[in-house]
Amino acid sequence: MKFRTGLMIGAAFLAGVGAGPASTLIARHAGIASAFAEESDSSDTYRLLTLFGDVFERIRAEYVEPVKDKDLIENAINGMLTGLDPHSSYMNAKAFRDMQVQTHGEFGGLGLEVTQDNGFVKVISPIDDTPASRAGIKAGDLILTIDGHSVQGLTLNEAVDKMRGAPGSSIKLTIKRANVDKPINVTLTREVIHIQVVKDRLEAGNIAYIRLTQFNEQSDPALRAAFTKLQKQAGGKLRGVILDLRNNPGGLLDQAVAVSDDFLNHGEIVSTRARHTEDSNRWNAKEGDITGGLPVVVLTNGGSASASEIVSGALQDHHRAIILGTRTFGKGSVQTVIPLPGNGAMRLTTARYYTPSGRSIQGLGIQPDVPVAFTRTEEPHFLPDREADLNHAITNSGGTTDKAAPRTDMPAMVHNVPTLPPENWPKFDPAKPDTDFQLHEAIEVVKAMAQQKAGQSSDSNAGDAKSGKAN
Repeated sequence: MKFRTGLMIGAAFLAGVGAGPASTLIARHAGIASAFAEESDSSDTYRLLTLFGDVFERIRAEYVEPVKDKDLIENAINGMLTGLDPHSSYMNAKAFRDMQVQTHGEFGGLGLEVTQDNGFVKVISPIDDTPASRAGIKAGDLILTIDGHSVQGLTLNEAVDKMRGAPGSSIKLTIKRANVDKPINVTLTREVIHIQVVKDRLEAGNIAYIRLTQFNEQSDPALRAAFTKLQKQAGGKLRGVILDLRNNPGGLLDQAVAVSDDFLNHGEIVSTRARHTEDSNRWNAKEGDITGGLPVVVLTNGGSASASEIVSGALQDHHRAIILGTRTFGKGSVQTVIPLPGNGAMRLTTARYYTPSGRSIQGLGIQPDVPVAFTRTEEPHFLPDREADLNHAITNSGGTTDKAAPRTDMPAMVHNVPTLPPENWPKFDPAKPDTDFQLHEAIEVVKAMAQQKAGQSSDSNAGDAKSGKAN
């Protein structure tokens, strides 16, 4: 049986949650059964299981309407998992198939990454060029109703199922947005979501701009192909790279490792620490930086989560990139997807991850080296809709430090980068990159990094000439 470890924030619209018979696999693969036996008196365990059976039978016999046994069991096990933390859940066979489709980069729905919070569905991030993003739905929005029916009382899986539907069919959502007094009604048309995982272009003539929208099986190959293409377009004279991870909710751990490795020649990328020492892991970079050491700026915001934070943390700790933007989401946990009998699966939080310097970013996020807000009204500090604010969020534990080491390698100009756009800065228009203030500042920082690197190279060559080592 094959297991896949992923870092996922909440659930995408294709993925639901449910429940299924898991005790044997849990005992074998997660070490839960032995721990349960150690921590609970056997008589208490049997008493509680008897209580569960009594409630189950009472519902079957006396609930106002007949209920399928399968639904009762799945709801119970789903509650057991979702009560642990925001990211553990059960997937029935359909939901598991949908999740596998998503990791390949194509699924049906509206184009949202969501989780559940206080009975409502919270938007983690809209996916670029989907009905949700085109309708203006934003990270942090709470979905209150679906087609006029409240989402309260629904499991996340049930809410997700209601938002799915045939391409071309319409759906009406009512959302609550922070700092907006009235609910917002949005009508969307469902469509098949083809995730364009990488978007790329040249900025300022010779700076590679690469936007990574999520971490699925296509991410690393697509990023490498994009860089090669832009390098050719620039005639081999690229000055630097901007890696845009804003609103990237994460995805697969192996892809986060691969993308980090693309920019590193050596050293640790990330480590994970599980309940049992033998299940902990560490990933190191291999020789070979695809950029040849070009300056790199990584753009982040509150929608940058999980795998995005692994990449940001690794490049920040190694001083390989300057992180510019706002603080990230703060999801520092690892979920293992465990297939179960009946073709379903459970997504179980099995470890915390740590950046190369030993930081756990769980609940804290990655603080940018150069704080720059997207708009003048955006809060430049820790926003309320972060991992730490979700119900049952796991604690930050085991890290050696909670802050990145001070940077002494950045160009002097970064200290003069404004944290807010000017008052007359134009409203952001996705079709006009020059209205993106964070991108504008990232371009200026890359130029300064390239100039600094050129100066260091010049000084080095001058030193070699003086010592008789000129080429």
